[in-house]
This record gives sequence, C-alpha cells and structure tokens, in this order.
Amino acid sequence: MVTKNKKTILSWAKLVLDTERKGIANLNKSLDENFLKAIDIIYNCRGRVVVTGMGKAGIIGQKFSATLSSTGSSSFWLHAAEAVHGDLGSLREDDVAVVLSYSGETDEVKNLIPFIKKIGTKIVALTGNNKSSLARYADSVVSVKIDKEACPLGLAPTTSTTAMLAICDAISVVLQKMKGFKEKDFAFFHPRGSLGRRLLLKVKDIMRTKKFNPVVKEKALIKDVLLNITSHHAGAASVVDLKGKLVGIFTDGDLRRNLEQHHQLLQMKVKAVMTKNPTVVFDYNLASEAMKILEKKKIDEVPVVDKNYKPVGMLDIQDLIAAGII
Repeated sequence: MVTKNKKTILSWAKLVLDTERKGIANLNKSLDENFLKAIDIIYNCRGRVVVTGMGKAGIIGQKFSATLSSTGSSSFWLHAAEAVHGDLGSLREDDVAVVLSYSGETDEVKNLIPFIKKIGTKIVALTGNNKSSLARYADSVVSVKIDKEACPLGLAPTTSTTAMLAICDAISVVLQKMKGFKEKDFAFFHPRGSLGRRLLLKVKDIMRTKKFNPVVKEKALIKDVLLNITSHHAGAASVVDLKGKLVGIFTDGDLRRNLEQHHQLLQMKVKAVMTKNPTVVFDYNLASEAMKILEKKKIDEVPVVDKNYKPVGMLDIQDLIAAGII
C-alpha cells in the first residue's frame, strides 16, 4: 500500500533517472586520447583481459568481464581482495588488468597495484579520480567522473556505477566491432541461448523421425496411407517412388479436398491425389531457414530430405516452437 503521495514518488524516481542520464551524457568528455589508448592496450592484448575491483565497482567489473568473454575478448574476473591471498598467481605478463575504482584509493586495489606492476601486466584504470593512486600507476586512465550521485545522501554508488557500466559497454562494443565479431560468433559462445538456437540448430536436430515419420509408396491405397499416418501419430505422410525418392506428400488437406470429388477415395492410390513435388527442407538446413520457408509458403508441415532426396523426417511448426526458434 503506497502511503506517500503518488506524484511525489514518481518525481523521486524520475529525478534518479534524470540524474543518471545526465551522468552518462557527460561521459562523452571521457572519450579522448586516454580512451583510445585503453582500447589500443586491450585490443592488442596477447593474453587475457583480467578485470578487478571491489564493492559495487567490482560487481560492474564482473558484468564487464562477462560481456568481453561473450563478444570475442578472452576475460576473467579477479576479486581484488582474493588476489593478494593467492589468486594473483593467475595473472601473466601478457595479460591486461582493467581496474575499476571510482575513488582510485580503495585499500584492496591500492595493495594490489604494486604486485600487478611487478608481474609486468599493463593496467587500464576506470576511475573518477585522475589524481588517485590507481590513476598514477595505470598505463591508461579512462575517466568515469560524475557530478553527483542519484542517492539523495550522495553516498550510495548510483550514478557512478551507471557511468562505469556505460563506459565498460562502450569499450566492449568498440572491441567487438574492431574484431569483426558477427552474429554467428556470438551464437557460438551462447549455444543454449535463443540466438544460438536460431543460428546453430539444424533441421536434423529437431525433425520427427522413424515412428513419427510415415513414408508410403506411391502405389499405396489411401486407406492404408491413413492407417499409416494414424499409427505414426503424424499429420501427413511422405510419398516415395520405387527408388525411395520423395515424389509427393499426402496431408489432411489433400484428404478433405478429394473427399467430395472421389466417392471411392479410400480405394484410390495415393499417387492420384497427393500433392506432387512438395516444398521440402534438407536435413542439413538450419532450423531458422526452415522457419522462413514455412512462413513464406504458409504451411505448417514439410518433409525433410537428405542429399539424395530421400525422406528422412518430417518437420512441423510445433517442432520449431518447442526448439525455441520462434
């Protein structure tokens, strides 16, 4: 139950968003030679991009590292406090350490810097204090300085962490473009995500086969075809010639269209009433390609054939939905 005036509550929320929006807008001033140097250091990194920090800045750093890893830049997160208790051993000279600290004076970060320098790892600093200890020892400093926090007390990191996140995203996207990172690359690192499914899943991975894929000879009687379709719990049957190659498909639509015209339909051969030369998809096609074919042809089911044009499965719109393609 809202006890405060609704307009007051909304005005508070809008003030936060407005403050953070202005904070991000002012970051354009940070996009100077220092930003370019940071990009150059990270882009030419021969090792991994190691991201570290503490507190809220550290949480932003974890997201930054995850984004880098998923967009073509090998990266991992290193907790600044844990680093000086053994995890520092994961750093190598050819790595790049991206250190996030708004004040640049966080104790855990300050304690870590001398050891990073001793290893020989280059340091890219994201800080709001260009005169801090962190900035002084960094190889490149990207400013994330803001005018004020959205927190009314000016204490809780709000605008500052939003600014850090925005700069991290800017770095990630720039590197992604420089590396020529494409959709198929993104899908490779996200094989279980919706994009990965759309771009990597093939028809053969989701088509209905064997007992769910009725195949009949073109000389088969309609009554036998219907029994075949029913026993296979399918909605259509692929029709093949003597060599086993697909020549047609018999669907529920074919049955309904011919019932009025042919009183002895059940005794007729399927060859006479089937849909000849039907639309097909190949088992090696991407599922996303098959989806486009079904949409273009306005059909719900399609035979799947191999390179020899022999039916190896049946693909239904429901199979695509279940696989997350739609």
